[in-house]
Amino acid sequence: MVYELGKQGVLLRVRLTPNSSSCFIKGVFKNADGICFLKAGVVSVPEKGKANKELLGFLAKKLGIAKSSLQIVAGETDRYKKILITAEATAVLPILEQLIGREDE
Repeated sequence: MVYELGKQGVLLRVRLTPNSSSCFIKGVFKNADGICFLKAGVVSVPEKGKANKELLGFLAKKLGIAKSSLQIVAGETDRYKKILITAEATAVLPILEQLIGREDE
């Protein structure tokens, strides 16, 4: 699973591909340790937080929530990120499940 429910909200793991030809969310990536990440890409380059800012805006739009409800809590300078979603989980989870698609586990 690419997310966990916590006391503060939903913790989403994302593998970001900056400098892409388009913004996208395409399924799930599993690393060598078996940890799953949502695969996402943005057009912005990874300098001065541009790619991170675009990722948060893109996710907010896809989830139908305010950008202020998303915060990168780990991986600010890494392609593997943990994003805290503080919006109401019952509203976000069904949309997140659609974005993830089917996972082959």
